[in-house]
Amino acid sequence: MTIPYKNSDKSKKEQVATMFNNIAHKYDFLNHTLSLGIDKIWRAKAIRELTKENPQLILDIATGTGDFAIAAAKKMKPKKIIGLDISEKMMEIGAQKVAKMNLQSIISFEIGDCEALRFESNYFDATLTGFGVRNFENLQNGLQEIVRVLKPGGKAFILEFSKPEKFPIKQLYNFYFKNILPSIGKMFSKDTAAYSYLPDSVDAFPFGQAFVNEATKAGFSHTKFQKLSFGIATLYICSK
Repeated sequence: MTIPYKNSDKSKKEQVATMFNNIAHKYDFLNHTLSLGIDKIWRAKAIRELTKENPQLILDIATGTGDFAIAAAKKMKPKKIIGLDISEKMMEIGAQKVAKMNLQSIISFEIGDCEALRFESNYFDATLTGFGVRNFENLQNGLQEIVRVLKPGGKAFILEFSKPEKFPIKQLYNFYFKNILPSIGKMFSKDTAAYSYLPDSVDAFPFGQAFVNEATKAGFSHTKFQKLSFGIATLYICSK
Protein backbone atom coordinates (compact mmCIF):
# COMPACT_ATOMS: atom_id res chain seq x y z
CA MET A 1 0.00 0.00 0.00
CA THR A 2 1.32 3.44 -0.96
CA ILE A 3 1.13 5.99 1.85
CA PRO A 4 2.14 9.67 2.08
CA TYR A 5 4.22 9.46 5.27
CA LYS A 6 6.34 6.33 5.33
CA ASN A 7 7.51 6.83 8.92
CA SER A 8 4.02 7.27 10.32
CA ASP A 9 2.07 4.54 12.10
CA LYS A 10 -1.28 6.13 11.18
CA SER A 11 -3.62 4.50 8.66
CA LYS A 12 -3.53 5.57 5.03
CA LYS A 13 -6.90 7.23 5.53
CA GLU A 14 -5.57 9.35 8.39
CA GLN A 15 -2.40 10.20 6.49
CA VAL A 16 -4.30 11.28 3.38
CA ALA A 17 -6.54 13.54 5.48
CA THR A 18 -3.48 15.10 7.12
CA MET A 19 -1.73 15.55 3.77
CA PHE A 20 -4.63 17.35 2.12
CA ASN A 21 -5.23 19.52 5.16
CA ASN A 22 -1.55 20.52 4.96
CA ILE A 23 -1.58 21.43 1.28
CA ALA A 24 -5.11 22.85 1.03
CA HIS A 25 -3.88 26.46 0.96
CA LYS A 26 -1.88 25.82 -2.22
CA TYR A 27 -3.81 22.91 -3.73
CA ASP A 28 -5.73 24.73 -6.47
CA PHE A 29 -2.71 26.76 -7.55
CA LEU A 30 -0.45 23.73 -7.72
CA ASN A 31 -3.08 21.47 -9.25
CA HIS A 32 -3.73 23.79 -12.19
CA THR A 33 -0.11 24.87 -12.56
CA LEU A 34 1.48 21.44 -12.43
CA SER A 35 -1.05 20.02 -14.88
CA LEU A 36 -0.58 23.07 -17.15
CA GLY A 37 -4.33 23.60 -16.86
CA ILE A 38 -5.11 20.33 -18.61
CA ASP A 39 -7.03 19.07 -15.57
CA LYS A 40 -9.80 21.56 -16.45
CA ILE A 41 -10.09 19.99 -19.91
CA TRP A 42 -10.32 16.52 -18.37
CA ARG A 43 -13.12 17.61 -16.04
CA ALA A 44 -14.97 19.28 -18.89
CA LYS A 45 -14.86 16.02 -20.84
CA ALA A 46 -16.28 14.12 -17.87
CA ILE A 47 -19.03 16.71 -17.39
CA ARG A 48 -20.03 16.44 -21.07
CA GLU A 49 -20.52 12.71 -20.56
CA LEU A 50 -22.36 13.29 -17.28
CA THR A 51 -24.73 15.77 -18.95
CA LYS A 52 -26.00 13.03 -21.26
CA GLU A 53 -27.50 11.29 -18.22
CA ASN A 54 -29.16 14.45 -16.82
CA PRO A 55 -28.74 13.38 -13.17
CA GLN A 56 -30.46 15.52 -10.56
CA LEU A 57 -28.91 14.14 -7.35
CA ILE A 58 -25.13 13.77 -7.49
CA LEU A 59 -22.48 12.74 -4.98
CA ASP A 60 -18.99 14.14 -5.55
CA ILE A 61 -16.73 11.70 -3.71
CA ALA A 62 -13.32 12.97 -2.56
CA THR A 63 -14.52 16.41 -3.62
CA GLY A 64 -11.41 18.28 -2.41
CA THR A 65 -11.94 21.98 -3.12
CA GLY A 66 -15.05 21.23 -5.15
CA ASP A 67 -13.85 21.79 -8.72
CA PHE A 68 -15.75 18.80 -10.12
CA ALA A 69 -18.94 19.72 -8.27
CA ILE A 70 -18.70 23.35 -9.38
CA ALA A 71 -18.15 22.38 -13.02
CA ALA A 72 -21.18 20.08 -12.91
CA ALA A 73 -23.38 22.70 -11.22
CA LYS A 74 -22.47 25.42 -13.72
CA LYS A 75 -23.01 23.18 -16.75
CA MET A 76 -26.11 21.27 -15.69
CA LYS A 77 -27.97 23.01 -12.86
CA PRO A 78 -28.98 19.74 -11.10
CA LYS A 79 -31.16 19.82 -8.01
CA LYS A 80 -28.37 18.87 -5.58
CA ILE A 81 -24.69 17.99 -5.45
CA ILE A 82 -23.16 16.79 -2.19
CA GLY A 83 -19.39 17.09 -1.99
CA LEU A 84 -17.83 14.63 0.45
CA ASP A 85 -14.23 14.45 1.64
CA ILE A 86 -12.10 13.57 4.67
CA SER A 87 -10.18 16.86 4.48
CA GLU A 88 -12.00 19.65 6.27
CA LYS A 89 -9.61 22.37 5.11
CA MET A 90 -9.98 21.43 1.46
CA MET A 91 -13.75 21.71 1.72
CA GLU A 92 -13.50 25.03 3.55
CA ILE A 93 -11.82 26.42 0.45
CA GLY A 94 -14.42 24.73 -1.72
CA ALA A 95 -17.23 26.34 0.27
CA GLN A 96 -15.65 29.77 -0.25
CA LYS A 97 -15.51 29.17 -4.00
CA VAL A 98 -19.12 28.00 -4.06
CA ALA A 99 -20.24 31.09 -2.12
CA LYS A 100 -18.45 33.43 -4.54
CA MET A 101 -20.28 31.76 -7.44
CA ASN A 102 -23.61 31.79 -5.60
CA LEU A 103 -24.04 28.03 -5.96
CA GLN A 104 -24.91 27.28 -2.32
CA SER A 105 -28.44 26.23 -3.25
CA ILE A 106 -27.00 23.41 -5.36
CA ILE A 107 -23.70 22.41 -3.72
CA SER A 108 -23.13 21.46 -0.09
CA PHE A 109 -20.11 19.89 1.59
CA GLU A 110 -19.70 17.38 4.38
CA ILE A 111 -16.94 15.40 6.00
CA GLY A 112 -17.22 11.70 5.44
CA ASP A 113 -15.44 8.43 4.82
CA CYS A 114 -15.54 7.51 1.13
CA GLU A 115 -15.37 3.85 2.09
CA ALA A 116 -18.29 3.99 4.54
CA LEU A 117 -20.86 6.36 3.05
CA ARG A 118 -23.67 7.47 5.36
CA PHE A 119 -26.27 7.52 2.58
CA GLU A 120 -28.98 4.94 2.04
CA SER A 121 -28.74 2.47 -0.81
CA ASN A 122 -30.04 3.37 -4.28
CA TYR A 123 -30.01 7.08 -3.47
CA PHE A 124 -27.95 8.98 -6.09
CA ASP A 125 -28.47 9.33 -9.83
CA ALA A 126 -24.71 9.66 -10.40
CA THR A 127 -21.41 9.99 -8.58
CA LEU A 128 -18.26 11.89 -9.47
CA THR A 129 -14.72 11.22 -8.31
CA GLY A 130 -11.86 13.35 -9.57
CA PHE A 131 -8.38 11.98 -8.84
CA GLY A 132 -9.52 10.50 -5.56
CA VAL A 133 -10.01 6.75 -5.87
CA ARG A 134 -6.27 6.03 -5.80
CA ASN A 135 -6.28 7.56 -2.30
CA PHE A 136 -8.77 5.02 -0.97
CA GLU A 137 -7.31 2.84 1.73
CA ASN A 138 -9.23 -0.11 0.32
CA LEU A 139 -10.21 0.32 -3.33
CA GLN A 140 -12.79 -2.46 -3.29
CA ASN A 141 -14.53 -1.07 -0.22
CA GLY A 142 -14.77 2.36 -1.84
CA LEU A 143 -16.06 1.05 -5.16
CA GLN A 144 -18.60 -1.22 -3.46
CA GLU A 145 -19.94 1.76 -1.52
CA ILE A 146 -20.34 3.72 -4.76
CA VAL A 147 -22.30 0.84 -6.26
CA ARG A 148 -24.48 0.65 -3.16
CA VAL A 149 -25.53 4.32 -3.09
CA LEU A 150 -26.23 4.56 -6.83
CA LYS A 151 -29.75 4.03 -8.09
CA PRO A 152 -30.25 1.08 -10.46
CA GLY A 153 -28.94 2.26 -13.82
CA GLY A 154 -26.97 5.05 -12.17
CA LYS A 155 -23.42 5.79 -13.26
CA ALA A 156 -20.13 6.62 -11.58
CA PHE A 157 -17.87 9.03 -13.44
CA ILE A 158 -14.31 8.53 -12.28
CA LEU A 159 -11.33 10.60 -13.43
CA GLU A 160 -7.95 9.25 -12.40
CA PHE A 161 -4.33 9.51 -13.37
CA SER A 162 -2.93 6.69 -15.45
CA LYS A 163 0.35 6.07 -17.24
CA PRO A 164 1.17 6.72 -20.91
CA GLU A 165 2.57 3.64 -22.59
CA LYS A 166 3.93 4.93 -25.89
CA PHE A 167 7.23 6.62 -26.74
CA PRO A 168 8.04 9.49 -26.28
CA ILE A 169 5.10 10.56 -24.08
CA LYS A 170 5.86 7.78 -21.60
CA GLN A 171 9.45 8.95 -21.10
CA LEU A 172 8.55 12.65 -20.91
CA TYR A 173 5.72 11.95 -18.50
CA ASN A 174 7.87 9.84 -16.20
CA PHE A 175 10.61 12.46 -16.06
CA TYR A 176 8.17 15.29 -15.34
CA PHE A 177 6.05 13.34 -12.88
CA LYS A 178 8.94 11.93 -10.86
CA ASN A 179 11.43 14.81 -10.98
CA ILE A 180 9.98 18.19 -11.84
CA LEU A 181 6.53 17.89 -10.26
CA PRO A 182 7.71 16.83 -6.76
CA SER A 183 10.35 19.59 -6.74
CA ILE A 184 7.83 22.32 -7.60
CA GLY A 185 5.29 20.88 -5.19
CA LYS A 186 7.77 20.91 -2.34
CA MET A 187 8.79 24.48 -3.19
CA PHE A 188 5.26 25.87 -2.83
CA SER A 189 3.75 23.47 -0.31
CA LYS A 190 4.77 23.10 3.31
CA ASP A 191 4.25 19.34 3.03
CA THR A 192 7.38 17.82 1.49
CA ALA A 193 5.87 14.32 1.23
CA ALA A 194 2.68 15.20 -0.65
CA TYR A 195 4.12 15.59 -4.12
CA SER A 196 6.35 12.56 -3.80
CA TYR A 197 3.30 10.55 -2.80
CA LEU A 198 1.49 11.61 -5.99
CA PRO A 199 3.72 9.74 -8.50
CA ASP A 200 4.07 6.82 -6.08
CA SER A 201 0.29 6.50 -5.78
CA VAL A 202 -0.15 6.62 -9.55
CA ASP A 203 2.49 3.92 -10.02
CA ALA A 204 0.65 1.65 -7.58
CA PHE A 205 -2.84 2.24 -9.01
CA PRO A 206 -4.48 -0.23 -11.42
CA PHE A 207 -5.45 1.63 -14.57
CA GLY A 208 -7.20 0.82 -17.84
CA GLN A 209 -8.50 -2.75 -18.02
CA ALA A 210 -7.09 -3.53 -14.57
CA PHE A 211 -9.38 -0.87 -13.08
CA VAL A 212 -12.31 -2.15 -15.14
CA ASN A 213 -11.71 -5.57 -13.55
CA GLU A 214 -11.81 -3.96 -10.08
CA ALA A 215 -15.06 -2.14 -10.93
CA THR A 216 -16.65 -5.37 -12.16
CA LYS A 217 -15.55 -7.18 -9.01
CA ALA A 218 -17.14 -4.40 -6.92
CA GLY A 219 -20.50 -4.91 -8.61
CA PHE A 220 -20.69 -2.55 -11.59
CA SER A 221 -22.46 -4.19 -14.51
CA HIS A 222 -20.48 -2.42 -17.20
CA THR A 223 -17.48 -0.07 -17.31
CA LYS A 224 -16.04 1.75 -20.27
CA PHE A 225 -12.99 3.97 -20.26
CA GLN A 226 -11.36 6.61 -22.39
CA LYS A 227 -7.71 7.61 -22.25
CA LEU A 228 -7.14 11.36 -22.09
CA SER A 229 -4.04 13.31 -23.17
CA PHE A 230 -2.14 10.27 -24.46
CA GLY A 231 -3.06 8.26 -21.37
CA ILE A 232 -1.93 10.71 -18.69
CA ALA A 233 -5.45 10.46 -17.27
CA THR A 234 -8.37 8.13 -17.85
CA LEU A 235 -12.13 8.68 -17.61
CA TYR A 236 -14.05 5.62 -16.40
CA ILE A 237 -17.83 5.46 -16.71
CA CYS A 238 -19.14 2.68 -14.52
CA SER A 239 -22.80 1.62 -14.75
CA LYS A 240 -24.70 -0.04 -11.94
